[in-house]
Amino acid sequence: MQYLLLVAGFLALSFPVASFAANPDKVEFKKEGKVVKTMSVDDLRALAPERSLEVFEPHERRNWVYRVLPARAVFDKVFGKDWEKAREIIFTALDGFKPSVPVKKFLRHEGYFAFANGDGGLFTLTNKLQNNEVATLGPLYLVWDNIGSKELLETWISDMPYQIKTIDLKMKEPFPNMLPSAASSEQARRGFDHFRTHCVACHTINGDGGGKAPELNYPESVVEYIKPEYLKRWILAPQTIRYNTPMPALAEEISNREKVATEIIAYLKAMGDAKRAPPENPEDTSR
Repeated sequence: MQYLLLVAGFLALSFPVASFAANPDKVEFKKEGKVVKTMSVDDLRALAPERSLEVFEPHERRNWVYRVLPARAVFDKVFGKDWEKAREIIFTALDGFKPSVPVKKFLRHEGYFAFANGDGGLFTLTNKLQNNEVATLGPLYLVWDNIGSKELLETWISDMPYQIKTIDLKMKEPFPNMLPSAASSEQARRGFDHFRTHCVACHTINGDGGGKAPELNYPESVVEYIKPEYLKRWILAPQTIRYNTPMPALAEEISNREKVATEIIAYLKAMGDAKRAPPENPEDTSR
C-alpha cells in the first residue's frame, strides 16, 4: 500500500506482519498508545451518519465515489471533544504505512472514513503509483473532500492511508527524534515540514516515523552514501533510477516541487549531524 518518499528502492522494503490478521475488520482507537476502543466497521456505522462522497482518487488519478463516515463525528463519539485539543493523529495501516495528520487539518477540512465503494463493487483500487498494485482498502480508508481544493490536492496521498488498523491520538510531539536542532537553517526547517508531510508515513529518522520503508539517518545518513544529484532525482523521478521501484515520485501537483526536494535534502543533511539511536521499543510513548 501507498506512498511516500525517499530512498526505499535502494534497500528491500520490510512489511510487518499485521497483528489484526485474525480480525481484519477491527480498528483500534488509541490515545498516546493506549487502547481506548476496538470497533468494527459496523460498530462505526452505528455511530455516525454515512453518505456517498465523490473524491479525486490520486492513486488512480480520477474521481471516484465512496461510502463514507465523517471523521470528526467518529472522533467525537470515540474520544469525546478532547480530540480537538490533540496535536496529531497517527494512522497505522496493515502494511506499515504510518502518516501523522495534524488535528488542525481535520478542523479545517472535511475528512471521511471510506468503508465501501459507492458502486457496490469490491472495496479495492489499482494503485498506479506503485506498479498498478491492486490493493484492498478495508477496514477503513481516510479520504478528503478534495475536489477543487488546491491545498488538499497538494498533500496528495500522504494523508490518505488505506487498510487502517489503528488510530492513535497524540497530545504531544509524536516524533521527537526526528526534530532538527534549533541551530538548523531555515531551509532545513522547511525541509522538515515537507518530510513530515510527504515522507514520514513510510520512512524513519532516528527510529521515528513509518514502518514501511528504510531508516534514512541511523547509523548512516542517506546523504553520506548517495550523491545529492541522485538523491534529488530519486525524490522527483525514482523510476528513472530503479525500474519497478515501489517508491512513487514527489507529486506533480505540489507547487515548486524541485525546491521542495532540495529542502528535504537540506533537512536530511542537517539530521546527519543529529543521529540518535532508535528507541528499543518504538511504541514506547514515555520517552
